[in-house]
Amino acid sequence: MTALKLRILFDGAMLGPGKAELLDRIRTTGSIAAAGRQMEMSYKRAWMLVEEMNAAFDVPLVSCARGGQGGGGAQLTAVGSEVLRLYRDVLSRAEQAAAEPLAALERMLRDPDKGERSGGK
Repeated sequence: MTALKLRILFDGAMLGPGKAELLDRIRTTGSIAAAGRQMEMSYKRAWMLVEEMNAAFDVPLVSCARGGQGGGGAQLTAVGSEVLRLYRDVLSRAEQAAAEPLAALERMLRDPDKGERSGGK
C-alpha cells in the first residue's frame, strides 16, 4: 500500500503524522499518558511533544489538569481541534493532488513476485 506522509515545517516548529495522531488520541482518551501508551511512547516523550506543540502556537493545543483526588486529564483546546482539522485537510488535499503521479510511480516499481532483476549481482 502506498501512503503519503506529510510533515509541515514551520519556522521553528513541525507538525506531522505522529503529533497529529497524538492529538487525536489525547482527544479520544482524555489523557496524555494513555495516548502515549496507545502509541507505544513513553509518557515523557508524549509530554515533550505536547509541550513543543503548545509552545509553537499562540494558544495551547492541549490543556492539562494535574492528577490528584479527582484525577488529572488532558483535552484538546478549540485551537488544538482546529489545528488537527487543518492538518488533516492539508493531508487530504495533498493526497488528492498526488494521486496520479503516485500511481505512475507505483506502476514503475518492481513486482516482488518476479524476483530480482540485477542478475544476482
